[in-house]
Amino acid sequence: MRIRIGTMFFFGMLAICLAAAERSAPRPQPERPVHTYSIVAYDPATGELGAAVQSHWFSVGPLVPWVEAGVGAVATQSFVEVSYGPLGLELMRAGKTAPDALAGLLKTDAHQDVRQVAFIDASGRVAVHTGGNCIPEAGHVVGANFSCQANLMLRDTVWEAMAEAYQTTSGEMVDRLLAALEAAEGEGGDIRGRQSAAVIVAAGKSSGAWWKDRLFDLRVEDHPYPVAELKRLVHLAKAYRHMNRGDELLTENKTEEAMKAYALAMSMVPDNAEMIFWPAVTMASTGRLEESLPLFKKAFALDPNWALLVPRLPGVGQLPKDKELINKILSVK
Repeated sequence: MRIRIGTMFFFGMLAICLAAAERSAPRPQPERPVHTYSIVAYDPATGELGAAVQSHWFSVGPLVPWVEAGVGAVATQSFVEVSYGPLGLELMRAGKTAPDALAGLLKTDAHQDVRQVAFIDASGRVAVHTGGNCIPEAGHVVGANFSCQANLMLRDTVWEAMAEAYQTTSGEMVDRLLAALEAAEGEGGDIRGRQSAAVIVAAGKSSGAWWKDRLFDLRVEDHPYPVAELKRLVHLAKAYRHMNRGDELLTENKTEEAMKAYALAMSMVPDNAEMIFWPAVTMASTGRLEESLPLFKKAFALDPNWALLVPRLPGVGQLPKDKELINKILSVK
């Protein structure tokens, strides 16, 4: 929900946020040692905001990247203080710029010397901090509408390589974020190796429903090659996005457009039974039974349980109540 914030209300919110940070940040010792590399970015063409990260630490996704549509993105790492994420977004949501939001939170942090934190707001303004006691090799580079930061790296060339890859890669924001991660690995990445990775991309404007605004929200919790696995998941997510679009078009009675979206999804992931079966059901339900049969046959070959599902569909309106049609479909098992 968007709120118009008056001057007094704004500063009241700021005081609350900073007070919360002051209560949470000065701890007896720094928190989890999530040494890592990451990127935060804003795309001025689409308004999209994103963050991506890789670390030799289990399940880095819930700790480092924080992104909110129409607000900003945060990466909090090194000896990570997780509260930089939610508090940073809260301050930027209240109207603070990325530099002002980060500066305010750093002032309350008794351990800022071991923090590495990057903020970017919905106008592309960047702020980044690499504490003097972050483990070498540690550093960051700020470019137009992005920041790359890393610590405990094998080489001090990692963050520059990330920046170069992000700026020279074409495609969607998610593709450019992944290219930055791949470039970091190409420079040796984390001196300890690799374990987990994550990427979040949010839409340019908030719809008021954060789950709709997340274009990509993917994590690899534990894997020998987490960046490669994350890249595979992004490809799969794109294919399912076409499937979802096909479903939306069907609800609008735009069958031909829906079939084109389904066909694109199937071409991206040709051995995914789910993406084969449901377009076949759509064809069979709209008078294109003969076209559907090769798809049903392929789905049944991948997993015979899909054939068990077919007789259950007419009773819930997913296939016509036509015994001859059902028998014809099952004949290709």
